[in-house]
Amino acid sequence: MIETFRNAWKVPELRRKLLFTFFIIIIYRIGGAVPVPYLDSSALATWFEESNASGNFFSYLNVLSGGNFSKATLLALSVGPYINAQIIIQLLTYALPPLERMAKEGPEGRKKLNKITKYTALAISLFQAWAYYLTLKNSANALMYTSGWEKIYSEIVIIACFTAGASLTIWLGDQINEKGIGNGISMLLFAGIIARGPAAVWSLIELMRTGEAKYMILVPIIIVIFVLMIAFIIFMNNAERRIPIQYAKRVVGRKQYGGQNTFIPVKIAMSGVLPIIFAMAFMSLPSTLEMFIKPRADGTGFYNGLLRWFSYTHPFYACLYFVLIIGFNYFYVSMQYNPVEIANNLRQNNGGVPGIRPGKPTSDYIKRILSKITLVGAVFLGIIAIFPIIFGAATGVNIAMGGTSILIVVSVALETVRTMESQMMMRHHKGFLE
Repeated sequence: MIETFRNAWKVPELRRKLLFTFFIIIIYRIGGAVPVPYLDSSALATWFEESNASGNFFSYLNVLSGGNFSKATLLALSVGPYINAQIIIQLLTYALPPLERMAKEGPEGRKKLNKITKYTALAISLFQAWAYYLTLKNSANALMYTSGWEKIYSEIVIIACFTAGASLTIWLGDQINEKGIGNGISMLLFAGIIARGPAAVWSLIELMRTGEAKYMILVPIIIVIFVLMIAFIIFMNNAERRIPIQYAKRVVGRKQYGGQNTFIPVKIAMSGVLPIIFAMAFMSLPSTLEMFIKPRADGTGFYNGLLRWFSYTHPFYACLYFVLIIGFNYFYVSMQYNPVEIANNLRQNNGGVPGIRPGKPTSDYIKRILSKITLVGAVFLGIIAIFPIIFGAATGVNIAMGGTSILIVVSVALETVRTMESQMMMRHHKGFLE
């Protein structure tokens, strides 16, 4: 990876793109430090520190924003609304025929879908900004106003700032897509998670400075586990199952076509981090509801029992979380890969799997392979997601930068390196005139 960056830096055009990407990331981090008017930062920090331990939906949004959500700064919503909009539009593409036809229209169709995604993200950011304002008003007591017209004005200003910050994040991501390196939204998400790294490292150092013997042993173990987890994620991201394909020979005039042997690469971790996001959003609903509807003081009743079962430290939480990740992974892969369509395309192009008859036998063969690969990928994602929960329950140490964050960081870094390698290969490829 370091060698790739060094080689890319030697190419003037790639060097300009890298510098532009770093410049946009700096602007993004500066925007994350701009305070929103009429908010009491000290009251907000106290409230979020008390509520963050339960693993609710706000802690998930705080990870996506790189810590800006807990500070309620200008970019508090960050990439969250756009990621949610992408997921919604992607799901609707397979459910609504007009969006499906638009997705198959090529670049123009993708531009229309991207515009629809941005409008959807704007609506989601407006709703989240309003919901966040109500949360700060009712639970955190972090609003600074008296009454009357100042109350209405402050509400408009706070919601407008949060919405404008989300729109600014989308615009910065588009600038990286056009003039920088890699996917813009992914790069901003990467920068936000990396920005929380020093705080996580410092917390581990503080644990060692306490002088307790168990922390002197646990902290080096945590570092080794993180290194092994990164290596495991890199291995699984690069792992793929190759389905062999052979094209039949055919003679047209005096020329012979076909007769080639190739393969269809099927990545093991093809769904990325989306199943974890789906499962995390579902599992965080009860603990988020607790912030608005307080349980009974005596601890009895169905609602109190539900909150205990969905507590971040309860074994049921980890088990259901793991099962949901597997289920959402199968659901996502079933939408991405259609074995019948792949088999029909192979038959139309005079191709097929060696030893497998065209048509339904080929689609059944591809379906069996996808089922096995999907299970391996789902178990991989489940292990990455629940490991911090199990480790925290066993040792009592809260791992601030969990497996999901590491998965996002490593995936974005690998994708960026592949992008730079492909662009360098294009520039060093000899044309037919050389």
